[in-house]
Amino acid sequence: MKELIEIIAKALVDHPDQVRVTEVERDHSVTYQLHVAPGDAGKIIGKQGRIAKAIRTVVAAGALQEDKRVTVDIM
Repeated sequence: MKELIEIIAKALVDHPDQVRVTEVERDHSVTYQLHVAPGDAGKIIGKQGRIAKAIRTVVAAGALQEDKRVTVDIM
């Protein structure tokens, strides 16, 4: 799942070398923290948060197979 988030984020930003994803696991939930360059944050979030919502939807669909609750935080 972490690799999926990295691939999507690197395709959207101007500085793909600064994309970093960290994973924090608790009980039956996993939180992925997406770190990007300050100038690229708007490209990941998108207008009215549409791109961020789409990323979260794709990750949530993938998490159904693992039977875990997954969240994506954009830092």
